[in-house]
Amino acid sequence: MSALDRSAKTGLPPGTLIHIGEAAEGAATLSLMDFTPDQVEERALTDPGEIGALLDSESVSWIDVCGVHDVDTVARIGAILRIHPLVLEDIVNTRQRPKAEVYDDHLFVVLQMIRYDREASRLETEQVSLILGPRHVVTFQERPGDVFEAVRQRIRSGKGRSRRQGADYLAYSLMDVVVDHYFHALEALEDQLEELEPTLLEHPGPATLETIHDLKRVLVTLRKAVWPLRELVNSLERSESDLIAATTRPYLRDVYDHSVQVIDTVESFREVLAGYLDIYLTSTSNRMNQIMKVLTIVATVFIPLTFLVGVYGMNFEHMPELTWRWAYPAVWGFMIGIAGAMLWVFRRKGWF
Repeated sequence: MSALDRSAKTGLPPGTLIHIGEAAEGAATLSLMDFTPDQVEERALTDPGEIGALLDSESVSWIDVCGVHDVDTVARIGAILRIHPLVLEDIVNTRQRPKAEVYDDHLFVVLQMIRYDREASRLETEQVSLILGPRHVVTFQERPGDVFEAVRQRIRSGKGRSRRQGADYLAYSLMDVVVDHYFHALEALEDQLEELEPTLLEHPGPATLETIHDLKRVLVTLRKAVWPLRELVNSLERSESDLIAATTRPYLRDVYDHSVQVIDTVESFREVLAGYLDIYLTSTSNRMNQIMKVLTIVATVFIPLTFLVGVYGMNFEHMPELTWRWAYPAVWGFMIGIAGAMLWVFRRKGWF
């Protein structure tokens, strides 16, 4: 079954597998990286049943499942690996908050994988669920394309600790690369903030305000993905699960430190944007005040002139000035003199 929102699960028993997220079609695809310190094997899995043969192997297996909308495949994998039904329910529900749960024979981790589209000022998010077992790691993704290529390259090259450590170190590596891409998004956001500042100060306009709101939406999405991450990593690092070796826990502390840095940066960017919005509103208000001041001065200058032309526009019969030969140029000169005197006084007072 497939659904787009939570309402489809109303009244159903816990553990019922219903996909919640973006609609997708087609069967899930499975890929395998199976490695030892001496060799690595990569291949596609055509049948989830092949996973069972890997459980008794001495090698470390990474099974990547792309397409959690295929709930039947997810259910088969869960049955083979004896994954708790509530975990399977959370895997196919792609609206989960990042979290970590410890079970007897596996760990369950939910992360938000992000990619930032700078041109559109849009943050693309995707839920990644991770199952850590004694000798295997299973990742569940919503769609093709991920940020794990650096981990794959390290496994293929055999350099570093990737092939000498166990499945727990592989799980750490996947979490670490997800957090590293948060920094990539923050760097792009920082560049946009720096580019926005001179525009904001020199000639702010509606487009500037729209950019500020776009960036605020991006930071809200990023904040939702990052804030639970600190608690998640801390719970894994402090857990007493035998699935996480003592040699891996210092690396988890490093991920914890990175998550704190990301949170601090996100909060500082939120404060900067709040300041930018205040500057925009102040600049707009100042521009409006300048416009109103000019209009007020013009209106004030025309008040006595309007009074004069109003007086001589009356239709009384006995108005001596109307028969005077120089009355018309005299009135013009008087009005110009009044306007000039008022403008001079306004200028002396610094009103414009």
